[in-house]
Amino acid sequence: MRLEVHEQLEQKMDATIEALKFEFGTIRAGRANAAMLDKVRVDYYGTLTPINQMAAISVPEPRTLMITPWDKSSMHEIEKAIANSDVGLTPSNDGSVIRLSVPALTEERRKELAKKAHKASEDFKVRIRNERRDANDKLKKIEKAGEITEDELKKATEEVQKITDKYIKEIDSLYAKKEKDIMEV
Repeated sequence: MRLEVHEQLEQKMDATIEALKFEFGTIRAGRANAAMLDKVRVDYYGTLTPINQMAAISVPEPRTLMITPWDKSSMHEIEKAIANSDVGLTPSNDGSVIRLSVPALTEERRKELAKKAHKASEDFKVRIRNERRDANDKLKKIEKAGEITEDELKKATEEVQKITDKYIKEIDSLYAKKEKDIMEV
């Protein structure tokens, strides 16, 4: 038996997985990656704007990011935003582009980043479990309203648990992949 509650639950959990992928994309792993700058916002004419909406970001070499602003007058603001962010990179400006050199990670920094990725994965597991709880609450209300029987409620909550297990497993898999990515030299 497939209920609308199950479909809504899967949609919410898919969105949670996408958010986790975004979060992992912002955790650097020793190589240059344009997603590292996704959380950096630039004060552009009084509006906090993502860098990728103001400039082209490219990766000309494995350890270099190159930012080419569409509006050259915004260069200083982009530099300032990167320097003030928690990205940990120092921008260098040659007048037409901003280069970011991504240094090799120390063992200590790798462990720190792996810990950050682990914390993110645990936070997202909590989100998944909260979504499971909400779905089970909805199912109990439907059963109380007499729309489904007690047996159907039991089957529906078992389905919710299967869905939850699938997404928790996916989070574990994404974390394992990210940790491997961070820890490889």
